[in-house]
Amino acid sequence: MIKNSRKGTILFLISLLFSCSSLDLKKQEIIYKNNTINNNIPEINGYKSYDSILLVDIRGQVMSLVIEGTVSREFIISSSSYGTGSLKNSLKTPLGKHVIYKKIGEDLPVNAILKGRKWSGAIANIVSDPVDTDYDHVTSRILWLDGLEVGSNKGKNVDSKSRYIYIHGTAEEGLLGQPASDGCIRMYNTEVIELFNLVEEGTQVWIY
Repeated sequence: MIKNSRKGTILFLISLLFSCSSLDLKKQEIIYKNNTINNNIPEINGYKSYDSILLVDIRGQVMSLVIEGTVSREFIISSSSYGTGSLKNSLKTPLGKHVIYKKIGEDLPVNAILKGRKWSGAIANIVSDPVDTDYDHVTSRILWLDGLEVGSNKGKNVDSKSRYIYIHGTAEEGLLGQPASDGCIRMYNTEVIELFNLVEEGTQVWIY
């Protein structure tokens, strides 16, 4: 009886050891996948040929700054709560290839509220909780996007530039990481300032 009890205990410990090991391996695999930056980039042909490019992953709600084919920085973003699309007045985030047409807001204070692409003189109160407020402030910096694909995000009723699609800071920082904007790409205020200083006008922005 004692021998059988010892055997049972040993077998139980061995099975527990292997089950824990397999769980750890699964956890490590998940952690590895979540921390592998390039895992966020699907099979997009051509982006590695650019010296500097921004890739916006709508599904992952993350934007990657790729320099000479290597991701150097990732930013949590919010795209439109209405989904993706290019039609005028749809309030959706347009997909496809864009370029930074103009950088606006250099040297403005952090959290400065811009209206009509000019500082209103006001400073936004940042909401860190996941609350959808009644306003959609554009804050700190603007990277104004222009579409590069005629009929898709450029021209007539699908023109990203005339729709005023920006990358910009937001007062609703608590909603970042999920679709929450009215078409633009929102960012943390300190991070949009950082990005503003890292990229130039003419840098391409691919939204997918």
